[in-house]
Amino acid sequence: MLQRAKKQKWIGFLLVLLLLMGSTTTTFRQFTGFPAEVRLFQGQLQKLHLIMPVSATASVSNPDVIQINGSNQLQVPVDLHHPVTLLSHATGKTLLTLKLFGTLPIKKVNVSVYPDIKVVPGGQSIGVKLKTSGVLVVGHHLVHAENEDKSPAEKADIRVGDYLTRINGKAITQVSDVVEAVAKAGKTRQPLQMTLLRDGREKQVTLHPLFDKRENLYRLGIYIRDSAAGVGTLTFYDPKGKVYGALGHVISDMDTGKPITVGKGKIIQSNVTSIQKGESGEPGEKRAIFLQEDQVLGNITRNTPFGIFGKMEKVPAMETPAQPIPVALAEQVKEGPAKILTVVEGQKVEAFNIQIVHVLRQKFPATKGLIIKVTDSRLLDKTGGIVQGMSGSPIIQDGKLVGAVTHVFVNDPTSGYGTFIEWMLQDAGVFPSAGPLKGSAFFAL
Repeated sequence: MLQRAKKQKWIGFLLVLLLLMGSTTTTFRQFTGFPAEVRLFQGQLQKLHLIMPVSATASVSNPDVIQINGSNQLQVPVDLHHPVTLLSHATGKTLLTLKLFGTLPIKKVNVSVYPDIKVVPGGQSIGVKLKTSGVLVVGHHLVHAENEDKSPAEKADIRVGDYLTRINGKAITQVSDVVEAVAKAGKTRQPLQMTLLRDGREKQVTLHPLFDKRENLYRLGIYIRDSAAGVGTLTFYDPKGKVYGALGHVISDMDTGKPITVGKGKIIQSNVTSIQKGESGEPGEKRAIFLQEDQVLGNITRNTPFGIFGKMEKVPAMETPAQPIPVALAEQVKEGPAKILTVVEGQKVEAFNIQIVHVLRQKFPATKGLIIKVTDSRLLDKTGGIVQGMSGSPIIQDGKLVGAVTHVFVNDPTSGYGTFIEWMLQDAGVFPSAGPLKGSAFFAL
């Protein structure tokens, strides 16, 4: 009995030793790193490496979607000593299974093939004019009434970040709507029945305007705003759907810090007049003016964590018209050299060299997926690196649109963040889902 236990102990020791030795081999690392999911655009090719000195059988549940080593059969014999080649043929999904001896499955891979997508890269400087959905509350103030100083709105639980959407059942579209309603209610001594939107939910409140003896006006004790405006960069234009994406990040109100809910908006051409160069601790910015405000390039229908989106009939004019190029999925972006397209003077779009120094693997939409560094001496001399107003500048790698510039590092203007283009394409509706912007002057009521 003792000898048997000793033998089992030695067998266990040898198994552990073999496991440790095997985990350091190339074959083991490739086996454990073999993907469980592969995504491709139609017509793309990908090689899967599982270097093992054995033959196997590769089977697919839907051979119309992909071809294995050039074959469209349900089962294809493969030599695992060489890469297994997948060629995407038609859109759809299929399951790839690798089997030893024709029956023992060793790996399963879910393969998805998407329609080929090509968009026109941007880089143009654009002016952004955004109207809120309703009127945004950005602060409180005291009304100097007869008996005491107070804020009727604050007392009625109207909070910073709320959107005032209706007064006495009438829709509010701009600040003047609220001004008129408050003045009328004050003169008639009638309360206001107000509908507000808070965190996506409607709330009803009742409040009485107070007469401010210092200003000789009826007031609610709130600061409100109905618009935002600024400069950014166009990222892409989809000629098929006639939609665009820009900025690469959400537009937030400068006072509340909360994303602005879009009522309506538009993008127009802008002209970069000068650059405030970025320095450590002091982000630079593009200084630009709006051009031909009556000539609208596109509307704004969405303001999301990945930028602004809407309809646009055609791409803005460029000295050298850009042609549609392929896009990259998030997992296809790699560390290494790339370029950005942006404007640093007038309306001329130029390409500048950068380095993608880190790629954060994201399976789901999330901001700040890339860390980039400007390496182009021309751009460094002109701007110091990444400046405000450059957000949305498209990132091109190996002839594909892979992402957009979003933020600059405050302490290192040569570096910043980017987002994957895939997430922007999803928000634009192109891909299936699985300049600083500043608020305009607020108005006190």
